[in-house]
Amino acid sequence: MKLKTMLLATTLIAAPLIAAPLSSQAQTFNPPPVTGPYVSFGGGGNFLQNEHIVGANGNTSDASLASHFGGVAVGALGYGLGNGLRLEFEGDYRHNGFSSGKNFGYPAGAGGGETKFGPMFNVVYDLTGLIPSFPYVAPYAGVGVGYQWTRLNSFHTYNDATGFPRQFSDDSRGALAYQAIIGAVIPFRFLPQLATTIEYRFLGTADRSYDATVETAPGVADTNGRVKLGNDFNHALLIGIRYDFGAPTPPPPAAPSPVAVPAPAAARSYLVFFDWDKATLTDRARAIVKEAADNSTRVQYTRIEVNGYTDTSGTPRYNVGLSERRARAVAGELIRDGVPQNAIDIHGLGETHLLVSTGPGVREPQNRRVEIIVR
Repeated sequence: MKLKTMLLATTLIAAPLIAAPLSSQAQTFNPPPVTGPYVSFGGGGNFLQNEHIVGANGNTSDASLASHFGGVAVGALGYGLGNGLRLEFEGDYRHNGFSSGKNFGYPAGAGGGETKFGPMFNVVYDLTGLIPSFPYVAPYAGVGVGYQWTRLNSFHTYNDATGFPRQFSDDSRGALAYQAIIGAVIPFRFLPQLATTIEYRFLGTADRSYDATVETAPGVADTNGRVKLGNDFNHALLIGIRYDFGAPTPPPPAAPSPVAVPAPAAARSYLVFFDWDKATLTDRARAIVKEAADNSTRVQYTRIEVNGYTDTSGTPRYNVGLSERRARAVAGELIRDGVPQNAIDIHGLGETHLLVSTGPGVREPQNRRVEIIVR
C-alpha cells in the first residue's frame, strides 16, 4: 500500500476516535493560553493546485499539471509563552500523484507524483481572548517559514495522441516555503493535557528546476533536459492531537480550605469584582477598596483578609494563579490607601466558594471577585 493511501486510511480510521471526546465537551472550560512545552501530531488530506510549467525565458507558460488528492502528515514541537503566542518547530510530509497535463498544445497525459517534506518554523497565536464567543474550543491562527524538499517520483508527461514529445524525471530539489494556519483545539474534559486539533493549512513553495530526459521522437532523447515547475500551492485539512506538558492534571476533590472560614458577625466585608480573565482594578473597584481602607481606620481590627476568587472558565491551576493576582492587586491598592502591609493576609482561592453555583466552564461575573474582610 502506498504511503499516501496509508495516511488517508489512518486519518479516516482515527478521526472518530480522536473526535470521540467532543460529545462530552458541553461542560468544558474555556482553555487558557498554552504555557510551556507541547507536542502535536496531525494527518489528513491535501489538494495541490495545478502547477504551471515555466518556459525557457522564465515566463510561466499556459501548460500545467493537474494532480490527485493526496495525504499529509505533520508533527511539531512547540512552546507556549503564556500570553497567547506559541512558537513551533515542525516537520511535514505531503504527496500527490499527477493526473494529466493541461494546455500543452496537444492532448497531454501525465503520471508519477510529487513528494514534499521538510522543516518549518511557525508563530501561532491563540485567539481565545480575542474571540470570547467560543466557549468550548480555542481557535488559533499562525504563519510559518521554512524549507521543503520536493521530489518528482517517476514523473512523466507525453503526447496522448502520438506518444511524443515525452519527458521523464526522478529528481529532487529544495525551495523556500511559507504557510498559513487556521485551526482550533478542543481539550479533553477529564485530561486537559490532551486535546483534539482541527486545522486548515496553506503551504506555498518557490519555483524548482529539475533534471529531466526529453524525447522529441523515437530514439531522439536529450538526457540533459530540464523541467521547471512554478509556484507550488497546497491546501490541507488535518485532524490531530496535542499534548501540553504545562497543563495541570485534574486535582482530587478539594478538602474544605482552612483559610476560608466564614467571617464572624462582627467582621465587615467588601466585594470587588473583575472583568473576565483580568486582574486590573476598575474605577468602581478602586472606590470600594478606598471605602474599605477608610472604614478600617474607624474600627479596631486584628487582621484584614484579602481573598481572591475566579469563575470556572479556566483550569484549576490557572484559576489559582489568577485569583492570587487579583488579591495582590487589591492588597496593593489598600496599602496605597493607608492600610499597613503587615496587617493584610492575601489568599488566592481559585474557583472555590462560588457566590453563584455553576458547572465547569461558566463565565459568571459574580464569581470573579476579591473579598476584603476586616476582622
